[in-house]
Amino acid sequence: MADAPGPDPSPPASEPVAALTDAQKSLRAQMLATEHWSLLASRSTTQSEVLTRIAIFLTLVSAGLVTLGVLGNATEFRGWFGVAALGVLFLLVLLGVITQLRVFNTATEDLVYVLAMNRLRGAYLDLDPGLAPYFIMGTSDDQAGAIRTYYAFADRNRSQVPASSMMVMLVVNTALVGLFSGALVYALTGSVGWAIAVGLIVAVAQFVLWMWWGYRNYRHVLSTHVPQRRSGDGTPPPSAAAR
Repeated sequence: MADAPGPDPSPPASEPVAALTDAQKSLRAQMLATEHWSLLASRSTTQSEVLTRIAIFLTLVSAGLVTLGVLGNATEFRGWFGVAALGVLFLLVLLGVITQLRVFNTATEDLVYVLAMNRLRGAYLDLDPGLAPYFIMGTSDDQAGAIRTYYAFADRNRSQVPASSMMVMLVVNTALVGLFSGALVYALTGSVGWAIAVGLIVAVAQFVLWMWWGYRNYRHVLSTHVPQRRSGDGTPPPSAAAR
């Protein structure tokens, strides 16, 4: 007995926009606007949360370094100061790694939010193509559309990444990792030269690894996402022509 055919994996096409009544178009516009506001709220909450965490981390770094200075003056940088310094630096490095993970994850989440809102703007254009001149942000949910949303008034240049909050966090975390590694090597060997060399090597290595990991996550989102509308196309691709 032959096996029964499985269900069609592709969903049935919905009614073309041109065949919708004014009431149906109005209902779709309201539903799209509700989703748009939900995405805006989620994006704003995420950005606010991660900026607060960065501020807390930087405050802890400042407090930790001030504490080491006070302890150093109290102990004349002798005795148990080395153990205390390693403990404080280790705690700051641990908090830095946790915060850095959140910062990089937030950058990826933000890209997803931008692609989702660009897709909704594309749906607005399907309902009313005459809105096209009034959209400053991207209306296509591909890489070019995301770049337009991030940099609507100018071409993206290489200064955007170094000027980001992510880079500020990464630079501070890199310095902490280098300090901790150098301090640990000095505590074990007593060699200033080895401490500086190992600290620099570890700091550079972790900076490169973090940048590679962040870029890989960014590319993974773009490679797995299937755009409904691409930049330069007046209409969505055939797979999304009917909504």
